[in-house]
Amino acid sequence: MKLKIYLDTSVISARFDDRNPGRKVLTDNFFRRVTESDQFEVYISDLTIEEITKTKNLELKKQMQSCASFFTVLRSDTQEVITLVNQLLQHQAVPQQSREEAFHIAIAVVAGIDYLLSWNFKHIVRLKTKDIVRMVTTVQGYKPINIIAPTELT
Repeated sequence: MKLKIYLDTSVISARFDDRNPGRKVLTDNFFRRVTESDQFEVYISDLTIEEITKTKNLELKKQMQSCASFFTVLRSDTQEVITLVNQLLQHQAVPQQSREEAFHIAIAVVAGIDYLLSWNFKHIVRLKTKDIVRMVTTVQGYKPINIIAPTELT
């Protein structure tokens, strides 16, 4: 059975970010592993596409859109996702001003994703967020999700 992984926008953008060469190499290695293996089903969301569209650098936007085009796109506008977003915000899994991060988490949880991958250590890949997501999703009867950085996927 293939593992379902969800990539937030930070993972796609890191592949083209020359400001952090170390993270870029790690991200390239991750993408190589994922694309050369048949172990994974890779997902993004319409929110990821929207965030990429807002990229001002046209060449970077084009590269990110090309990368994203290989993955299955999940929807963010379902009532189930919106309800879970509101619960995550109510329990302060992420700050109110970081609503998009709550959407990434909720989209992945509702879709039954095994691993949400992100380079966002400020709001997503952090212990407090993981604990609150685990609590909220357990109470709501969702399958547990693992929130990790791309380098942690083994």
